[in-house]
Amino acid sequence: MTRRAVALVAAGVLALAGCSGGDDGAGPAEPSSGAPDRTAATSAPATPERTGPTRPTEPTEPAEPTDPANPTRSPDPAEPADIEHVVAISVDGLTPDVLDVLGPDEVPALRRLLREGAGTLNARTELESTQTLPNHVGMVTGRPVDPAAGGHGVDWNDDRLRGTVQVAAGGPVASLFSVVDEAGGSSAVFTGKVKLGIFALSWPDAVDRSVVEPDTERLARLATRDLARRQPTVTFVHLAGPDEAGHAAGWLSPAYLDAVREADRVIGRLLRVVGDVPALRDRTAVVLTADHGGSGSRHRDPADPVNYTIPFVVAGPGVPAGDLYELSPGLADPGRGRPGYDAARPPVRSCDLADVALTLLRLPPVPDAGCDAAALMPLTTG
Repeated sequence: MTRRAVALVAAGVLALAGCSGGDDGAGPAEPSSGAPDRTAATSAPATPERTGPTRPTEPTEPAEPTDPANPTRSPDPAEPADIEHVVAISVDGLTPDVLDVLGPDEVPALRRLLREGAGTLNARTELESTQTLPNHVGMVTGRPVDPAAGGHGVDWNDDRLRGTVQVAAGGPVASLFSVVDEAGGSSAVFTGKVKLGIFALSWPDAVDRSVVEPDTERLARLATRDLARRQPTVTFVHLAGPDEAGHAAGWLSPAYLDAVREADRVIGRLLRVVGDVPALRDRTAVVLTADHGGSGSRHRDPADPVNYTIPFVVAGPGVPAGDLYELSPGLADPGRGRPGYDAARPPVRSCDLADVALTLLRLPPVPDAGCDAAALMPLTTG
């Protein structure tokens, strides 16, 4: 990426940045104009001749999806899974408690992922934080927050541009995106909040497309179209609606439930693309998690179980279905506890997303990642 391109991304983030702080709800809605988009909507950068995942040459686009579909057809268990694409979905502020309120017909995509994938409703956030930005940086770096313990150092949670992840950590920090890029693959990020523009700022050569779009419907159209046409190796989709509704009206309020229903519809549309596009079908896995739960209108306290308890589910070719902890003897269901990073049998955390995705793609883990549950999970039958 040229210096001018990096400057344009930074300028876009600064133009969009609001003044929210602490919890995510304190601040004005981010406008959709000026969102940083580092490539044209239908073009992708040239592919260097490197081994690893490849960029598509003849993409196709299905009809606009409206209903959830199975992300993949399960291959013969005797055959190794051949996963070439991962769709990583973060539903901002998704508390597992919502599934006690909404029936299967109200959130069919979430229910289907949990039914057909390896999942749990008792995963954990980062130990140090139940805030959006620290947990999302953890998702893509595989690191805890505290830089003194090898963490990524991003401990703030507002939209102000404070530098890259590398500046926060005080040294080099790799990511899901940089590992994929080094293997010859591509990554696209679609997010509903300006603060997650830190991904493209921190790994400008590895994030091939970065879109900030606060309108969920428009974000869904852009993400599904890009997934269908370009078929990136990694598509990272962040759905901000439940968190915003939680701050405005309260977690589990009617507005929050509506936002979760809307997020589920977007998930279903993504799954429909995976099922409809031949280049994605049987070659794509989905990883879904959240950055925190919440109660009342907040989620600040990292020691409150309602804040640190989140879902985590993996579905795709060769991934066995069932309870993630029962399928993973090396992991331990934490109950209502809050184990440290040094637990002999750790829980799965939001920061395990990066290495889970890379394991599915048969790529090496993120260097110096401190969240290592992926190595203990049965992610493929092959």
